[in-house]
Amino acid sequence: MKRMFELSHYLVYMIMMGCASSQVSTSATPTRYTEDLTYLRPSFEEAKPNPETDPNENVTKPVYQEPRYAVNEQLHEVLDSIDRINLSKKLVDGFTIQIYAGQKREDALNTKRTMDLALPELKAEMTYVQPTFRIKAGKYYTQLDAQKDYVAVKRHFPNAILVPDKIAVPH
Repeated sequence: MKRMFELSHYLVYMIMMGCASSQVSTSATPTRYTEDLTYLRPSFEEAKPNPETDPNENVTKPVYQEPRYAVNEQLHEVLDSIDRINLSKKLVDGFTIQIYAGQKREDALNTKRTMDLALPELKAEMTYVQPTFRIKAGKYYTQLDAQKDYVAVKRHFPNAILVPDKIAVPH
């Protein structure tokens, strides 16, 4: 059994040595493969200017051509209709800061009073949609506009959130 074990180790060793790569170098420094392929590159003759002719002589200016399929009038009609629609809008999508939402009117009034004392530059409004009282402050067109005031409100009212709302458009 011991002999079989030694024989199997010897075979594994011989297989491993047979798989090892042999690097035989005949010189002290290894040589790199190089090949000159310049003969395959195309060659072009350089264009020589002719001093007898003026280089600007043959240059012609392009002639203006009216577009055949112009949509200017149709485009103006569409843009005017979009403008009329936008002017007729009274409300746009925006954001407000909701400070309180609950069912107790006294808590809502106390929160509004606290808000008016803490941040008088922000006008807080109370709305009631049955059965919920809400205290909201500020009217912003984008979340980025609301961020500065939202951080200030968050210091005094940690439960405040930024909510989407309809904002009246001044005309």
